[in-house]
Amino acid sequence: MLLAWPLWLRQQPEQQSPIWKRRSLIVLISLLTARYLHWRITSSLNLSTHLSTGLSLLLLTAEAWLLLSGLLPLWLAWRRFPDRRSTIDQLKKQWQSSDWRPMVDILVPTYGEPLEVLERSLIACCHQNYPNHCVWVLDDSGRDEVRELALRHGCHYRHRPTRIHAKAGNLNDGLQHCSGELLAVFDADFIPQRDFLECCIGFLQDPSVGLLQTPQTFINADPVMRNLSMERWLLPDEESFYRWIEPVRDGWGAVVCAGTAFLARRSAIDSVRGFKEQAISEDFVTGLRLRRKGWKLLYLQQKLSAGLAAETMADFVRQRQRWANGTLQSLRLSDGPLGPGELRFGERMAYLEGVVHWFNNMPRLVLMLMPLSYGLLGTVPILISSSEALRLLLPLWATLLLSIGWINRGSRTALLSELTGWVLTVPLTLTVFTNLMGYIGGFRVTPKHQKRNRGSFSLVLVIPLLALLLLNLINLFGLVTTTPLDSEILDSRPLGLTWAVINLLSLWISLRVCWDPPARDPAPWQAACLPAELEDSDGQRRPCRITALSESGAELELDTPLPAELKIKRLRWTDDVSPLPVAWERTQGNRLALRWQELSDQTRQQLILWLFCRPGCWPERQAPPEWRALIALISRLVILPSRRPFHRCLMPQTPLQ
Repeated sequence: MLLAWPLWLRQQPEQQSPIWKRRSLIVLISLLTARYLHWRITSSLNLSTHLSTGLSLLLLTAEAWLLLSGLLPLWLAWRRFPDRRSTIDQLKKQWQSSDWRPMVDILVPTYGEPLEVLERSLIACCHQNYPNHCVWVLDDSGRDEVRELALRHGCHYRHRPTRIHAKAGNLNDGLQHCSGELLAVFDADFIPQRDFLECCIGFLQDPSVGLLQTPQTFINADPVMRNLSMERWLLPDEESFYRWIEPVRDGWGAVVCAGTAFLARRSAIDSVRGFKEQAISEDFVTGLRLRRKGWKLLYLQQKLSAGLAAETMADFVRQRQRWANGTLQSLRLSDGPLGPGELRFGERMAYLEGVVHWFNNMPRLVLMLMPLSYGLLGTVPILISSSEALRLLLPLWATLLLSIGWINRGSRTALLSELTGWVLTVPLTLTVFTNLMGYIGGFRVTPKHQKRNRGSFSLVLVIPLLALLLLNLINLFGLVTTTPLDSEILDSRPLGLTWAVINLLSLWISLRVCWDPPARDPAPWQAACLPAELEDSDGQRRPCRITALSESGAELELDTPLPAELKIKRLRWTDDVSPLPVAWERTQGNRLALRWQELSDQTRQQLILWLFCRPGCWPERQAPPEWRALIALISRLVILPSRRPFHRCLMPQTPLQ
């Protein structure tokens, strides 16, 4: 009967539901959690030996931590939180009808990114619809080619003589040379839409607003999505943060500055003496300093820019390790969430929830290792019968499985979203442990736009997973071949077997995730469905449909296959981009893969603006039904992805109206 409630709630999207429905679900999950933990403490501990007692208490601690820390973001969501997208047009009209036209300095810090990546960002920044802006390229690598690129696009160029304090130091150096009333910051791989400033400026008409943060989205699939060929079925793990966690924090006035794609008031940044230089996560701590100074931090949920996700699994993990180090380091800083200052209790808890998130990796590792106690040690860490599992465990976990997608507004699923966690648990546990011991890693830029002629594994990631896989196989063998004499062990055996099988399957998926396929074309490809015309050497135009598009080429579908002797010349699909010269790459029936021939600077600029800078081009996708995604995942566990024409890694864009 309990499951009927979340099933009924799912009939209407959470964002369209009255707030009492969300609150009722929070209460239900909290009561089921309390009921389960009461049973765990009073009836399920195996205290028969010292070993079983230690393991049983360790498992209880891990479960309790994860369950209670999971309740924290739920109870933070008890409060209403705003969705400011509905006010964009109204605020835009207000500032456009006024005399306020603030100068906006757009800061683009860069350190070693490929020129192709940086140029995308500069083209987008320079072509903002709002005219009163100035673009600054803050180059910490001091490359002559970056200077030439900046000057070619009409940007100011700055290379500081001494490179200290990483990105924060670079930004602070840039602040000394610009004087706009507002400033926007974009990482070198981020591409703002042309209406970014137009949509954001209105929110800073309120003089108490110090910073407006917008979501991060990506023009390429992250390694988990790509390596499993699950681009259609998985969402980036950041999606849940920007569509659920950040809006919830906005309700408490505790918006997290994400370091890119934000607009700030210069006087607010000056009031906290610039960006925090002693912090790895300078964005997180700078946002906290602004709040302590009394500035409002707002969050606009509209996707107005897009960047590059990490391209290999090793880089993906290192990026998360840097985020973890930076967030945990903030606990030691006087400007951090535990420091003194004017933070209300709710704000402080909202900021601390982001810190707790990283500590969750240690109890997750306990849950990964605990099934080994059944077959390897012959010890049961939890006394539970099948009837107790059905009565106590099933209602809680089934409610969570049915509720997570709904309460997160379709930004994640319950099971598939945990795929990333299996790969990250071991390295992030080590990161948390070393951070607590006092070692804090430095700032490292995530490599982007990399070519890979061969597929590869990262041994640092694979070796721990292989070791766990081997141990779990031995454990499962022991469970299957050994007949326990103890009745308590016999009753708990079904749980041990189920747990071991789930572990094995999850570890196998994690190993598959760690295989990075070749990437001979580093340009990100976008899924499309666009009517177009293909022009041949005789000037005849043939209708076709573009199904995939990138800076390097396109894939088409035609009504009928092209004659083999036909020479194609140009492709046209919009008045905003000149017809592009093309060369044949591959044919498959009535499908055609093309690559662009040499493009002029103007044509390439038009292509970039059309691909990445059209207003509204990045959709807010909904996580698919989990059972369908699980079927898709199972079919991909053995087959390695093939990234060739007609089998590319495609990211969806909003269809043209």
